[in-house]
Order: sequence, then structure tokens, then C-alpha cells
Amino acid sequence: MSKHIDYNDLRARTLGSGNEEEAVTVNTRALIDKVLARTVLRELLQNAADASATRVTIKFETLPSTNVPVPQTTDSPSSLLKHAVLHHTLRRLLVTNNGQPFGANDWSRLKRIAEGNPDETKIGAFGVGFYSVFADCEEPFVSSGKEAMAFYWKGNSLFTRRLQLDAEVASSETTFVLDYRNRTSPLPGFLSLCQFLATSLTFVGLQEIELWLDEWNMLKLSKKASPSVGVNLPKDVEMKTSEGMMKVIGVERESVQMDADVANIVGWRPSATSSSSNSAFGAPNSGMHGSPSLRTFFSRLTAGPNAKASAEKAAREESLIQQAISEDLGGRSRATVFLRISTANIRTSITASFAQELERATKKPPPKTTKLAVLTSSYDENVASEFSQSGNASQTGANVFASVLPSKSGKVFIGFPTAQTTGLNAHISAPSVIPTVERESIDLVAQKIRTYNVELLRATGIVLRVAWSCELIDIKEKLSRLLNASKHVRIGKEEIANILPETIHLFKQFTFQESTPSPKVGQIIEEAFWTCNKTASIEILSTRGVLPSHEVRVATEDLSFVEGIPVLPEELLEGANAFITKLRDFGLVSGITISDIQKELGAKTLDGNQLAEFTTWAGRKASSGEINGPTMRSLLDVAIATLDVDTSGSKQGSVLMLGNIKYFINPSRIPADVPVPPDTMPFRFTKNLTRAQLEAIGWEDLQIIPWLRWLIENTGGGGALDAGHDLTHSSTFASHVLPIVSKQWDGLSQSSKSTVVDLLVSRTVIPTKLGMRKPTESYFPAVKLFEDLPVVVGLHGVKDKLLAALGVRKTVELGVVFDRLMTSQAPSNGVVAEGKWSHVDLICYLASVRDDIPLDDIKRLKNTPICPAEVYEDPKRATSKLFTVAELFEPRDSLRSLGFPILQWPGIYRPGTIDGRFLASLGLRAIPTVPELIEVMAKATRDANLALRDHALTYFIANHHTNGYARFDYSTVDTPFLPLQGEDPKILVTPTGCFTSERASVLGFPILRTDLHSHALKFGVKPDPNMPECVNRLLKSPPRSRRVAKEVFGYFAGRLGEVGTNSVERLGNASIVPVFPKQHTANATMSEKSDALRYLPPKSCFLGDSEVYGDIFDFVDFGQEANTFLLKCGSKHEPTKTELAYIVVREPARLLNLYQSPEKYLNLLRNLADSLPVLRKDKALYKEMRRAPFLLAYKDISTKSAKDGKNGKVLSTQYDDLDEEEEVGIKEWSLASASQIILVDDFISYNLFKGNLLAAPQEETLEEFYWNLGAPTLSAIVEEEPRIGPSIGDQRPAAKLQKQVYERSRLFLHDNPADAIKHDARWLEKNLTVQSVQSISLRRTLRGHNMSHTERRTAAVTNDQRKGWVLSITGGGYDLFQVSQALVNLLLTRPRPHSTMMLEMLLGTDLLKLRARGYNVERILRAKAAEARIVEDQRQKQLEEERKQIQEEERNWKESQSEKARREQEKQLPVPGAFADSPDHKSQEQHDNRPPSPLDDQRGRKPRGLFSSLSQRFGLNDERTSKQIQSFLGNNNNNNNNDNDNASNAANDTSKALDPPPPYTQEGPKQPSQPGHHPDAVTAPHQLHQNLVSAISASRAHDSSSLYSRPQTNNVKETASYCDDRPGQDISYFADASNGIKIFFANGLSDKSAFLKGNAKAMNAFANLLIECGNVFGLPQKTIHIFYDQSGSTIAFNRQGSLFCNFRFFEQLHWAGQQQAEKRAEALVYWWVVLCHELAHNLVGDHSADHSFYTENFVAQYFPKVMVKVVQYSGGAGSAGNARSSLLDVD
Repeated sequence: MSKHIDYNDLRARTLGSGNEEEAVTVNTRALIDKVLARTVLRELLQNAADASATRVTIKFETLPSTNVPVPQTTDSPSSLLKHAVLHHTLRRLLVTNNGQPFGANDWSRLKRIAEGNPDETKIGAFGVGFYSVFADCEEPFVSSGKEAMAFYWKGNSLFTRRLQLDAEVASSETTFVLDYRNRTSPLPGFLSLCQFLATSLTFVGLQEIELWLDEWNMLKLSKKASPSVGVNLPKDVEMKTSEGMMKVIGVERESVQMDADVANIVGWRPSATSSSSNSAFGAPNSGMHGSPSLRTFFSRLTAGPNAKASAEKAAREESLIQQAISEDLGGRSRATVFLRISTANIRTSITASFAQELERATKKPPPKTTKLAVLTSSYDENVASEFSQSGNASQTGANVFASVLPSKSGKVFIGFPTAQTTGLNAHISAPSVIPTVERESIDLVAQKIRTYNVELLRATGIVLRVAWSCELIDIKEKLSRLLNASKHVRIGKEEIANILPETIHLFKQFTFQESTPSPKVGQIIEEAFWTCNKTASIEILSTRGVLPSHEVRVATEDLSFVEGIPVLPEELLEGANAFITKLRDFGLVSGITISDIQKELGAKTLDGNQLAEFTTWAGRKASSGEINGPTMRSLLDVAIATLDVDTSGSKQGSVLMLGNIKYFINPSRIPADVPVPPDTMPFRFTKNLTRAQLEAIGWEDLQIIPWLRWLIENTGGGGALDAGHDLTHSSTFASHVLPIVSKQWDGLSQSSKSTVVDLLVSRTVIPTKLGMRKPTESYFPAVKLFEDLPVVVGLHGVKDKLLAALGVRKTVELGVVFDRLMTSQAPSNGVVAEGKWSHVDLICYLASVRDDIPLDDIKRLKNTPICPAEVYEDPKRATSKLFTVAELFEPRDSLRSLGFPILQWPGIYRPGTIDGRFLASLGLRAIPTVPELIEVMAKATRDANLALRDHALTYFIANHHTNGYARFDYSTVDTPFLPLQGEDPKILVTPTGCFTSERASVLGFPILRTDLHSHALKFGVKPDPNMPECVNRLLKSPPRSRRVAKEVFGYFAGRLGEVGTNSVERLGNASIVPVFPKQHTANATMSEKSDALRYLPPKSCFLGDSEVYGDIFDFVDFGQEANTFLLKCGSKHEPTKTELAYIVVREPARLLNLYQSPEKYLNLLRNLADSLPVLRKDKALYKEMRRAPFLLAYKDISTKSAKDGKNGKVLSTQYDDLDEEEEVGIKEWSLASASQIILVDDFISYNLFKGNLLAAPQEETLEEFYWNLGAPTLSAIVEEEPRIGPSIGDQRPAAKLQKQVYERSRLFLHDNPADAIKHDARWLEKNLTVQSVQSISLRRTLRGHNMSHTERRTAAVTNDQRKGWVLSITGGGYDLFQVSQALVNLLLTRPRPHSTMMLEMLLGTDLLKLRARGYNVERILRAKAAEARIVEDQRQKQLEEERKQIQEEERNWKESQSEKARREQEKQLPVPGAFADSPDHKSQEQHDNRPPSPLDDQRGRKPRGLFSSLSQRFGLNDERTSKQIQSFLGNNNNNNNNDNDNASNAANDTSKALDPPPPYTQEGPKQPSQPGHHPDAVTAPHQLHQNLVSAISASRAHDSSSLYSRPQTNNVKETASYCDDRPGQDISYFADASNGIKIFFANGLSDKSAFLKGNAKAMNAFANLLIECGNVFGLPQKTIHIFYDQSGSTIAFNRQGSLFCNFRFFEQLHWAGQQQAEKRAEALVYWWVVLCHELAHNLVGDHSADHSFYTENFVAQYFPKVMVKVVQYSGGAGSAGNARSSLLDVD
């Protein structure tokens, strides 16, 4: 909401308004028909139950059909009954009960709506149930005991009459007689009605109900109950509800038998079904007249094949039943049902305040104790009910109890069944539940009632929980009896199967579904049912009997290895799945947990089958992630199994502890028939599990290493293995184990292979022909060099890789070979012939067995000299000296020519043969290394064998890529071998000592021979030397000429990217740049002009040429490429501002002398000024700038001598001195510091003292620069001392200026930056006042020079200790420039000269013009609008006070009427407030037969009285004004009639065109006299006063969107007639005056803009005058308007409440005299009277006597206020404060 409303205050004002109170009326008939009409029989049965009745009889009396005659046949007794059912209509309903007769209170409540039964034990609550009889009955009748009451209508109001019955008529029973309003109503559906009655009998105290149709008994119901038995309340159930409002204190159980004797016709459905409406006395017609519901219709559309088959089956069964009924319609059927009811006593604990709220809602206090009943149908009682039906159509009787048995969903009974279901198969009776008014549902909306009902529903859930516990106790006892009969030790499947049907029935009965129509009811009951236990548990049936739910588990899989865990039977899970789901949802039952399994495993041992099952289950759970590792380990630690067969080859017993198991057998790796360690699970228990499952259990695959280690550790007869399984002794077992290891060998890691080798290499595990041997002592079968070797036998499946790894030898030891083959003596067995092998034969043999030679023998071969070399002169000869193979090169011609040692090899040597490859493996070299080639080159050069050197170079270049010489690090070569360009061929350098870039020679670096440049990278020669070395050479030897400098710097520029930061820093600060004079030639050297050359660092040089800075700084130019390098080293194209500033600050005189022009020096300062933010960052520079004398300033030297101002002499005292023409002075420029220079911000003071001032250049950039460096402003050193004269009386100009300053200061400060503003507009409004004074003078003194000047001023600002800052202005007029000059020093920190002119313009320009010029004046205009709203609010408050005054006058008037009535003969004034000289009432003969008019005047008589002397009262004694005033009052002798214009018309005299327009001349219409009229009493003053206030309030703006309606006026008897309506004017809106008054011009005015421009001042004066006149009445400013026309006599007019005044009359009558106080007062009175005249038109449209009457009363009523205005206009402002402020005050 947009604003806050105090509704408490608003309500109090409404109640205290004093308006007439009105009673609320009720249409009784509409109330009963629309609200109270409900089910009749339910309400009447409820009344019977409340009256403690035991029997109720219901009888329908019918009318025979007028269309179908009664059958004449009497052979069938059922024919009449059938006819009555089909064709009779209802006439009357009689309901009789044997309860207590009505008492006095009962009769009284019966005729009062909503006055319920105050007895909290009764069902009735609201007192509206009886009125349900009016649904079908117009005038019910009630008879009870000795009295009777009849109801009848009178219109829409209901009335009653009572009668005392005679003794013969009186009865102890109570009867309700209901005659049907509609005599054509069909009979109700009897089957549904009987079902309703059977259900209604369930919980109430009634015992019998009979239903009659005329003389036929249709139904007889009876109810019998067994004695109730108390129930022990379970200790684990919390009997108190969650909020503590209800507590179950006891529960009793009883069995109830209900019998029904039903006529067969009740269940009969005629083949031809006639449509009928639902009966008001029962449920909808679903019996004989029932029609298929929409649900049935749509179910047929959506039903599937199964549903269709079921429907067809049901239809066939229904057809057979109907056939049986139709054969015996007159017969009867009987049925019996057995029910179990648990009744709980509830104690309530309700606070007093809560009880009061309930009693207010229900008209009865809440009970302290109440009862709750739960009806269930146990399994046994259901079976008994099914076998209790009898009769030819027994189905009819069963159908009567269809709604009694809660087979699908129970009902909530509040005495009788409601539409609310319970959500489970149990009825709940809660008579204390507060229902809704229609009693069809529970009230869960009203706050307090909802809380109460929710608590009762929670108590219901607790009672249901108690009933559940009782049922489970019964099941537990039955199990105990079955167990005793079977003589079993523990409960088994047989006992559980016997009680499962009963248990499933119970679980289904207590399964909660969604309740309807309110699902909250079932939710609340269900929540209480599940949560009322103190522990989270509930009794349920398990495979081990009835146990708490927290001990029972849900078995989701077969766990036969832990059959001792109690679980829910599978049949129960299937039959009662919904209830089991609820158990799970509430966390009352869970699946079998690991803890359960662990506990069961710890309590028993597993056999072989159970072990296999457990292993399979554990693997499946572990692999799926359902059981983590630690949990699985905990299960294995407690699991123990007994085995009937020992594991193969082990000595362990038959007990297997699963906690010790670590491994499982992978038969693909280790066969299942070999011995395994005891921590390995036998394969027969894991064969059905996957590898992933076994690993998830935590077992590992038994690897070769641990298995082999276990076999080794148990050898020698001391372990767990017998001799047949000893790996070191049994060749058979070894022949079985080694193939297993060999099979896995390739898959083993290198470390595993090493472990296998370590385990077997030192043990006799290899079977040979000489017995078991260690692997290193055995030979492969292929080794047949000697017959006496131990060769391996029997290992056919073992890989050679394994045997080789174990050390089994493939070759004979090299020493043996040397001993047996290379000596002259052959072995004794004669295998080898006598003789000596050559090195070629030895190589060939060894190459053939290369793969079998051990590594140690290979090392020995490499280090043994076994081969000779070629003789250099004869390659076919061999040297006598033997070499190692690695010392020789392959036999190639290219290597021979270089002089390397070559292997002596007869024949052709081929490196690709087996012999060549073997020699290469021993180190035979195919290529020489780089150092070897370098040594060859160096040695050849020393030996002057240049051909060999060049050959070596050629070989090196040709084979560089092939031989991989690029990988060699040539920087490590310290042997010179490379020739240089242009040097002696014998002079050689290393690769790092020469370069290929010829430009590097400028720095003195050697260059590689030109023909080798293309191969420089192959030798490791770089193109250029390292940059640091180049830098060092440059620093050591700077260039000595421009040419050299250009080459050197150009070389560095080519390598600019290589110059690092450190090098740049070194070069930038080093003096390496030669600087030559301008006349120096390019090729001159230092020797030629030694005195002209200078060296400078690059950072001190600038590149190119500069006309501006060329004479100040050193500029050089070595070409674009060389300049790039210098830029990198710190040179710049131009100096930075900081560098420039340093030069200017330190050498200002030199620069000024150098420029020879102040303007150029000022340009330099301007550059510095633009960069001042950058210069500020250098604090040292900025500090030096503030004190250094580098700023250029001037002093004006006048060409004529000034007056002596020294020694305190005043220079000038008049303004004239400043206005004289002066010759332009001479400016003397000089350098000075900032503190010695002033900023000219006051030209007046500067002109006075300029001969003694050193001034800064007058441009904004330099002034800002000087000021930042500390230059003071002139105003800061000129002291001003204003002298203010005394204040004057008229402060209106000051107030107007103050308001204008406040407004325009915001515009002035808007465009100024925040740091330039000293005080904002808010500060100005709080601290500045404006006053008008007689005189102002100002004395200026130049501080430090003893010079002063005094002048007269019209404005000045002073700081008064009491008043604060005061702006004083002279009363005779003020100069806005001087006002602005005084204000800018308050507003700005540094006022500029143009600031004063800007403020002057803003103060002197109209807001609308400012807006036209682009100024944002909307805020000011909004502020003015806000002020107008405040004024309007004050005006409304004043009008409210006037209304209160009117009420007070009204009271006083009424009190004086009695006294005035006694003075009937006394003369009465014509109107209230008339004056003494007004015309008296004359006799009827002196009048022209008409009643006296209050404004009647004697024609030709000079006006007298108040208005005739109005000019004299105001001091305005001219005749014209007097005539104008009389004209407005209607006292003019001019008899011209109105020309349909509401405005005044002046005389049309063309001969006097130059005279001002005539005054407003309008006269009221003549009226005929009425002779014999006796004057009446005058009108009450307060009524007239009220009319005047209404006239003021009716005024409105011309453009107002509100609808104008002439205000209602009190009847004033003095008015006589009305005139025509008011015409409009041919004008259009054009502009607004300065105060906001709208200005309209005649459409015929040619140049409106020119006219407005020429008369703007007069227009504003007229607008201000009209505002003053309007303030007398409190008129809103927007209701007054100005118009101008060029001709016509209209002075003013009223257009629908909008007042228009003609500017033409003001201009010609009053504008010329506005400067005189007397003339201003005259104009004020003139236009005030005009407004009085126009305001009267708000009440009277024409110029009648009524209009004149109201005009005079406006003048009389507001005369004191206008007098105050006249005094103010005359100059006596001091008395204005004594005037009253009320709009209608009179003296």
C-alpha cells in the first residue's frame, strides 16, 4: 500500500460519527433454503440419539398414482407393494423416537437458529440441524410429550405456535411430521436408504431402527453388544498427544452383533428404470432408481480385457440375484454382521482461554472427558458374517451392511457417518470432533477449532495403535497354542502358515490410504499411529513369531546359511505389501544387516554346503559394492567352517577359519591338484565365483612367488610336505612344478623373475642325467661339445627362457674353450684335432654361439687383445702386435687414407654377416670420432700436410650427418683447426673463436673462411659473437666518426632482440654516442677536430632534430637503423615533461634569454601546466617548482602617473574614477616564484592596486598552474571591510531576493566540480539571510602595502556572530552584479571573473527563460509545486476551521430564535449582515406590488452605506473608483441588460475611445412587485456563511480535469430570481506569469509574442496583485487566470469556477500608478471587489438579486482581511502582524 492507515482510529471515528444506526436484517427463507437445508434423516436421528432414544421408527406415507391404477388382483401379496414402489409419490414423512420428551429449553432452541445444544456430551452443536426439514417440507409439525409446535411462514419470515396437548393425544414419544412441499416426489432409493440407516446405527446409542412404507415394513435393524473388556495399555506407546491436549486413559473392547430383517423388494431393480432426483432424506438413489455414475461410464472406456471380463461376470451374478428377488418380492432376507469396537476414554487438558474460544464457536464448552471409538472387522468376525445370511435373496441383507463393514475405507462418524473417510479399513466415531456447519466434514480451517480437532485425530491414531497391539497379542496367543499342539521346540513354517490369512487381513485393515475429501484427516491419524511409540518399533509377525519390528528383518534374498534371523514371511510381504512399505518408510523395519549376519555367523559353524553358499553371497555383495572391505573382514573373522575332506597334500585339520584365508586358487595359473598354503581357500568352494568377486571379498590370487616360496620353505622333510612333494629331492615333483613356473614366466615382472631366480638358483631343482643339480651347474641339452657335461633331462614343458634365467648354461666357459681348443694339446678323448686356431676361426666360433655366451665372458673378450691390425704399407699383412677389437677400424679405404688402424681380415670384410655383427658388438669401429678427426686436421696443419687437412675437412663435411657429428658439443674443442678469411692458412682457430657475420668485423671479431660459411653450423661456428662481448667492446672503444657510429649502431640494431635488460642499462648510461657540432662533416675524425667531439650517454641524447628544443637539448641522427638501437638504449625523440621541467626550473633565465620572447616562454609553461599531474609525482621536482623563480609574471606600468596611494592615501572614492578612459599600460615581464605572483580574480581591486602587483598571465590554464604552485589570489590579499547601515522596515525585497538566491544557487553550482565548491545550496539555506538596509560602503586594503580604497555598494556579505552570514542590500535598489560578487566568495573556493557574471545572469533571468536556454529548472518548479501543495493544505485546514465556526454559529442561532420570535414587529434587515443605511422595508403601498429585494435600490438616489463610503475608508476618494465599486455591487443606474455574457460590460462610447474602459456595469433583472406580501424572517447567518465557503471551495483551475458541479446552497429567502447561463470568451492559453498564473490572449491578437515581451513587467505585477486579492479568500492560485482582449467591455468573468481577469483594464486603470502606495492600494481594492463579484457567480449564475446579495456578503465578510492588505500596501507593514489569519474572521 502506498500509505499507512490507522484503522483503529478510522473505526473509532466511524462509530463516533453520530449518524443513524441501522439494524441488520435476515431473510429467513433464503437463509434456510441456501444454507441450512441438509440431510433430514441424519439430523432427526441425531436428535433422537441426543434424547437418549433406543428406538426410531421412520414411516413414508404415500399418495397413489393418478395415472396408473392400483392392480385389482389379490393373488400375489407383493403386487400392491410393487405398485406402490413404482408409482406412488411421497405425501408425508413421520419420524418417531422413544427418547426423552422436549423440555422448555428444547422447545426454545427449536425455534432459534444457531442456538446449539449446550450439553457437551450431545452430538448437536450448531443449532441448525432441525432446519434441514425445510428442504422438502414447507411447514413442519413437532409433537413431544404434552406439547406440540407448528411452523408457518409470513412472507420470508418464519413463525411458530405451540399447543398443550390433551391427555388422550399426549405421548411419551417424540414425532416429527413433515408434509412434502412437492406431492409428486418419487419414493427414495430404499437400498441406499437402508444402508444409510444401518451405518447410522453403528456408534450411536440407538438399538432399533424400523423403516415403513405405508403399512409395509421395509427394514428392521437391531443391535446387540457383548460386555466390554478392559485392555492393558501398552507401555511403549505414548498416550498423550503431541501438544498435550488429549490423553488416552483407558480402552475397552466389545463385540457387536447387528441383525437386519429386510424386505426383498429393497434390493429389487426394475428392468425399466425411471429417472428420478436424489432424495433429501438419504444418500443418492443408488438402489432401484439408481443410474450409472460418470465414474462407471469412464471406467468402461478405460477398462482393459480383464476388467471387461470381471464386469461381465459381475453382471451375470447381479442378473441371477435380481431374478431371485423378483420371484419373491414380498419375502424377507436376514443378515448378521459381527463387529469389534474399541472405545477409548480421552481426558482433555485445555486452557481457559482456549475453552472460551471453542465455546464461542460451538455454543457449548469443550468436554473434560470424551470418548473415541474405532470399529474394525477381525478375520474371524468377517468369516462369521459371511455365514450368517439367510433368505431366498440373502444378498439383499448383505447389501444393507455393505457400508457398515469397512471393507474399502472407513468413515468418520460424528454421531452419524459423514462424507469424510478415515483412510484405512476402520470406522472412527468421534462425537466431540467439531464438524463444519453442514456436518459432512471436519473443520480444519478455523484456528482454535482446527487445533482441537487435530488433537482429537491424533488421539484417534493412538487408539488405533492400541487396537493394533491387542490384535497382535491375539495372534501371539494363537501361535503359542499352535506350538504347544505341534510339540515343536521353536516356531516353524507350519505354525506361521496357519495364522497368515488372519495376519494379512489385519495388515490390510491398518493400511492407510488417502482420505477424502480432506486428505489431512488421514495424514494426521496416520502420523499419530506411527509416531506414538516411545521407541521406534511396532509389533509384527515374523518367521520367529510376533516380535518388535526392530528385531524383524525383510529378507530380500535367500540367506539359508543364516536361517536363524527373524524375517517377514514371503506370503505376508506379497499379501500386505502396502503396510510393509509403510513400515519401511517410517523406519520401523529394515532389511537384513551385516550385523545380523555377523551375529548369526558367530553363533554357529558352517558346513560345506553353507560355506559354499556364504562364499557365493559374500562375493556377490562385495563385488557390487554393497559391503565394503572392513565389513567383509569382520564377517570373515567370525566365520568358521567344518570340512569333511582335507585339502590335497596338506596336513591341516577339518576346521577352516575364514579369517585366516588370504588367497584363492586360479587354476589357469596354479592347478587345483597341487599342494597350496593353509591361508588359501580350497578351490571347490570358490569355483562358482568370478575373479572380481573373490578379489572383492579381500582374497588375492595365489601367485607363483608365494606358492613357490612355500614349497621351498617346506622342503627337506621338516615342513608340511611329504618327500613326494619335496622340490629339491623329487625329480618327478620338480618336473611337475617347473613347467607351472615356466608357463607363467613371461607374465612375471622383472622383480618377480629375480625372486624366482633367487629362490631356485642356489637349490638342486634341475633334474639332469647326472642327478639333481643346481641351475648354474647344468647345461642345455643342445650343448654337446663335451660328453661329460650335466645336461638337463625330463623338463619337456619348460621354456629355455626360464632355464637361461636360472643360470643353465648354453655354452662352455670361455676359459675351458681357451684351455681345450687354443692349445696344441687336444683333449684326451680326441674330439678336437691337434693344431692352433687363428683369430678369424675364434671369431667365427664365438659368433655362432653369441647368444649363449655369458656377460662375464663377453666382457673378458672385449678386454682381451685377440686381433692384429693391417700393416699401413701392405694391408694384406698383419702386425705382430694384437689389439683389442675396440682399438681397430673396419677395413675401409676412406679410413685407410686418414691413417687410422685397420683390422686385418683376409678376404672381403662384410659388416652385415654374423661375424661382422659379432665384431661390432665387441667394439670394432666403423667411423672415427670428431676429436679424432680434429686431431688429424691439426696434426696435418702442423706437418704442413694441407692436402690431408683438406681431405679430413672434406670427410668431416661429407659424413657429418651420416656419422652423427651434429650431436658433438663443439664448444668444448680447444684444438684450433679452422682457417680464417684473409689470414695465413696456418693460422687456425677453434669454432668459438670465429664467426660468419662480416658486420661483426667492425668490432674486431675474426671471420671464418668464406668457402666454409655454408658449413659453419657443422663446425659449431656461430654467425655473431655473444652480445655481452659486443657490448664490452663497444664500451671499451666507442665510435670515433659518424660513419663508424652508424655502422656500429646499425650492427647492434640488427641484433636488437638479443640486447638484454642489463646490457641496455649499461649502454644507456655509458658515454658511447659521439656528438659533433652542426658544422662538423660526416667523415671528420677525432684527430681532425679534437675539440669538437663529445661523448654522451644515449639517455642524454635525443634523436632527429627539433626546432623547439634543439637549442636546449643534444639531438643526434645516425640514420633510421642506428637510431633504433639508440632508442632501445634510452634515447628519445623529445624530452619528457619532467626533463623539461628540470631544465626550466634550474635554468629559467637562460631559456628566457634564449627564446627572446615571453610568448615562447609562456608556451613552455603551458606545456608544463598540461602535465602538472605527472610532475606532481616527482616530489623533489614539485617542491623545487614551488620555490624556484621560474614563473613568468608581469606588472602593469601606466603611461600616466597615478595618484599617490602610498602612506595610506586613498586612491579614489567615486565610481567615476573607474569609468574614465585609460590608456593601455605597459607590461613589464619578469621571472618570479609562485609566492611572489598574484592571480587576478577581482578586477576592481586589481585596477586599484595594479601598480604594486606582479600578476600572473590571465588565462585559465596558467592561472591554475600558478595557483597549484602556491600563487595567492588577489582577493586573498585584499581585505574587505563592509560598513552596513541600519535596516529598513520593508523587507519584502530582501525576502524575495533570499528566495531567489536559494533557488538559483543550485543551478549555479550544478556545473562546478565538487572540489571547486566551498559551500553548497543547503549550507546557504541554513546559514545565509538577506536584509534590506539604508546604505552600504566597502573599504578595500591591500595587505602588506599600506594601500586602501573606499566605495559605496548596493550589496555586501558579512558574518554576524548572532545571525551568521548576512547578505545586505540597499533598500533603494540593488545591483545584481554586486550581489553576485558578494555571493561567489561564499559559494566557490576560487571564484573566477565569469563566475560573477554567470550568477548575475541566473539571478536576473526568469525560470522559464532559463529552461528555454537549456537550464534544468524542473527541480525548482517541483519545489514551487510542493509549496503550492502546502499552501493548499493550509487553506483546507482554514476552511475546516470555518466550517466549525459555521456549526458554532448555527447553535447560537437556534438558541436565539425563541427570543427573536417574540419581536415580530421589529424591523428586519433585508439580509444577514446588511448595513444601517440599507433601505428599510416599506409598506406594501410604497412598493410596486413585489416583495422587497435585499439589493433593491431607489433609482436616481445616490448610493449610501458601507459601499458608498468604501473609497473614503480606504483613502481612495476619487469618483471613478467609487462608481466602479458600486457597479460591482449592483447599485448602478445604468439599465442596460446583459448580452448573455457573464462578464461586466462597460459603456460603449466611441467618442471617448482614448478614455480607459468603463467599470463593470451589470444590473440585476427587474422583478414585478407582489402586493400584500408580508416579509418573512431573515435567513440564519450560519447558512449564509456556509454558502460563502461553498463558493470559495467551488473555484477550480481552468484546465482542471475535475467535473465542475455548482455547489449546493442553503435556501436563502432573500433571493428573488435567477438569470441566464454564463457565456465564454474567444481566448486561448499562451504563457505563464512569473508566479505561475496562466495568461490567455484573444484569438484575434496578431503578434502575441511581441505584445507579451512589451508588457511582461506589467503582466507580472497584475499577476502578483491578483494573488494578493485571492489570498484574502484563501483561493488556490491555480483558480485565477489573466486574459487580454483588444476591445470589449468585459472586466472579468467566471467560467465554470475558473476566474478570469482582463489585463487591459489593469493596464489602463492601475499600471501607471503602481509605484505609489496609495495607487497600489486602490488597485487592490478594485480587483478584490471584482473577485467578490465573480465568486458570487459560483453560487448564482445570473446577475440577479441573489447574485448581488452574495456579492455584498463576500465584501462584508472579508472586509477586515482586505483592510490588512491595504495597510500593508500603504507602507504600514508593522501592523500587518496583528491581522487575523482566518479566511472568514470579522471584527
